[in-house]
Amino acid sequence: MDPRLRAPLADSSLALLAKGYAWLPDRRRRTTAPLVRTRLLGQPVVALHGPEAVRFFYDERHVERRTALPGPVLSTLFGHGAVHTLDGPDHRVRKDMFVSLLTGAEAVAGLVDRVAAEWDEAVESWSGRRVVLFDETSRVLTRGVCQWAGLAVEDAGPLARDLVAMVDGFAGPGPRHWRARRARARCEAWLGRLVEDVRAGAATAPAGSALEGIVRHRDADGRLLAPHTAAVELLNVIRPTVAVCWFVTYAGHALRLRPDLRDRLTGDDPAYAVAFAHELRRFYPFAPFVGGRAATDLEWRGEPIRSGTLILLDLYGQNHDPDLWDDPYTFEPQRFLQRPPQLDELIPQGGGDRDTGHRCPGEDVTTALLRALGPRLALLEYDVPEQDLRIPLNRIPARVRSGFVLDAVRAPVPAHGPAPAAR
Repeated sequence: MDPRLRAPLADSSLALLAKGYAWLPDRRRRTTAPLVRTRLLGQPVVALHGPEAVRFFYDERHVERRTALPGPVLSTLFGHGAVHTLDGPDHRVRKDMFVSLLTGAEAVAGLVDRVAAEWDEAVESWSGRRVVLFDETSRVLTRGVCQWAGLAVEDAGPLARDLVAMVDGFAGPGPRHWRARRARARCEAWLGRLVEDVRAGAATAPAGSALEGIVRHRDADGRLLAPHTAAVELLNVIRPTVAVCWFVTYAGHALRLRPDLRDRLTGDDPAYAVAFAHELRRFYPFAPFVGGRAATDLEWRGEPIRSGTLILLDLYGQNHDPDLWDDPYTFEPQRFLQRPPQLDELIPQGGGDRDTGHRCPGEDVTTALLRALGPRLALLEYDVPEQDLRIPLNRIPARVRSGFVLDAVRAPVPAHGPAPAAR
């Protein structure tokens, strides 16, 4: 056996739990090799980073997804049978459905307008109160995306908690994980019944809605999605949208650290609002890495990779790589005005081709929502009481510990009108 193929005997699972987002960047700094070799849960792993590695990783001739996602992640974050588990023609046909729902200018603007209207209404109810930004934003996003998707929800609170729980509990054992499993089971059962009712004529899917698109979608084999699979994919539209509450809360954190950015963000400068959104996604921790399996025996920069090896792409490390970003641990939106993000450099939600590959089709939605909500948050006047604003990197997914508490909220009317949706 080529000695380079031997993974270290020591398993890194405990180190990953202890260090979280810093684990892979630390490992990379300690090696001179072009990749990191280690073990997780007993299996050999290699980890890559950099724009060239992104292109290598998202080439389906190199890496497949079908067997890469562990059961606990499917049972919490993505759902069994989700598009994330497919490859080849099956993936492309299912992915086309998501691209058609989530990437057109009209669709993105419609979703952002719904969420922005919900935000503006919610802010009126915050006046003079103490609120937790993370919790309030999750409910705003839930109401907005459900209206846009064609889902009738009377009380967004319980659903918002379930959608947040699915994201919050995917990465480890313990109470968070089991809350995520229970939340997914509840939501899949509800949406599965709804899919059956729409197909039976007992319920209506609004024309052009995500509900109609998914209920009527036919896979590569020409068949309608099973009700459970359709429910999974409906959640893969609304859950990631609600997860934007992580970044809106990070926006509050950023404005607390850099109050000098507030005036620029509240000015009538759409380009700066987009740059602020990009910097939120680059600077703050969200997904630490993504994984797949070597589809065949491979070679990366002279290093062999055996077929079936788990391959990780280091997202957090790449987004903080000093070879790609000046002062990577400084929050500076201006960097994206000086130089827009290049393909396969900024990868907080993965990389590759959005339309045909495994890159998140909701990336445009995330950026557009942050472009709309970032300036709205900056326009608010509020006090920041004493609280724990730390963001522990050993917690995956990371989040502001306090949820970012706002006190005595005052909501002035913007002179230039609401921030528009991204086009």
